[in-house]
Amino acid sequence: MQAATKSESDPVARRAAAAREAGLTKSAVSKRISALEAHLGVRLLLRTTRKLTPTAEGLSFYEHCAALCASAIAAGESVGAARTEHGTVRLNASGAFAAAHLSRAIAAFLERHPGVQIDLTTDEGLLDLADGGADLLVRVSRRLRGSAVVRRLAADRMHIVASPEYLSRAGTPATPADLVHHNCLRYALMTAAEEWTLTHEGRSVPVPVRGNLTSANAAFLREATLAGLGLAILPGFLIAPDIAAGRAVPVLEAHVDIDLAVHILMPHRTQLPGRSRRLVDFLVERFTGVDWAHPDLG
Repeated sequence: MQAATKSESDPVARRAAAAREAGLTKSAVSKRISALEAHLGVRLLLRTTRKLTPTAEGLSFYEHCAALCASAIAAGESVGAARTEHGTVRLNASGAFAAAHLSRAIAAFLERHPGVQIDLTTDEGLLDLADGGADLLVRVSRRLRGSAVVRRLAADRMHIVASPEYLSRAGTPATPADLVHHNCLRYALMTAAEEWTLTHEGRSVPVPVRGNLTSANAAFLREATLAGLGLAILPGFLIAPDIAAGRAVPVLEAHVDIDLAVHILMPHRTQLPGRSRRLVDFLVERFTGVDWAHPDLG
C-alpha cells in the first residue's frame, strides 16, 4: 500500500480542498462545521492553530454520511443506466398489427440494439399507461382518447372487401343499402353502427348489417373473408396486400371514408428511458410513408 501524501493525510489540507471543490472559503466551511456541531450537540473536530483532528463522534458521523453519499451515487447511477440502450422495453400492441408488421420491425431493431430486450404483449383495447403494464403502446385507431403522449407512425384507411368467390356467388353491392342483403362479418369491439357507417350523397349513413360471424380478432376476420364467408371492413395494413394480389376485392370504395392512423403512445416525451426513445424513433422512421399494399419494410 502506498503512503498517503501530505494533502491526503493533513485534515487542514483536506478542509481547504473541500472548500475549493464546494466553491466556499475556508472560513465559510469552518462556520458550517460549527453550526453542525451546535445542531448535533457534540464536537466533531478538535482544533488547534495548526491541526484539525476528528473526534470519535466526528469519525462516526463521517462514516454514516459517507455511506449515505455512496447510496445516493448508486441510486443516481441506477437511474442513469435506465437512460442507456440496455434493459427491457415492455411493448403492448394490437394483435393483428403485431403479427403482420411488428415482428420484422422488432427483429431489425434488436439487431441494431443488442443490449435491449423487448417484452411484447398484445391487446386490442386501449390500456392505461399509468397502470404500469406497458412502457409503450402501438394502436391502430380512428380516434384516440386519453392523455398519453402520441406519435404517429403511419396513415391508413378502412376497406370493405370480399373474396372473388363470395362476390361471384352473392353479387357485388352497388350502394350501401345493398349490404343488408349480404353476410357482413363484424368486429366485436365496435358496435355495428360505429363500424358500418358509410357515406352516401354527402351524408354519413349507418347501415344495419347482419352476419353470422363476430370476432374481436381482425386477423381472424381477414382469414374468414378470404375463405369466402362474407364481406368485412378491414384496415389497409391487414388487407391491402391481398387486394393487390387479387385475393380480396374492395367494394363501395366511394362510400368508405374512414381514415385510420397507427400511433405509438408513451406516458412522457421528456422522461422516456433511452432504450424506449430509440424504439419509438426507429418505428416512426420505419413506418412513415409506408405503402400498405407493398410494405417494403426490410
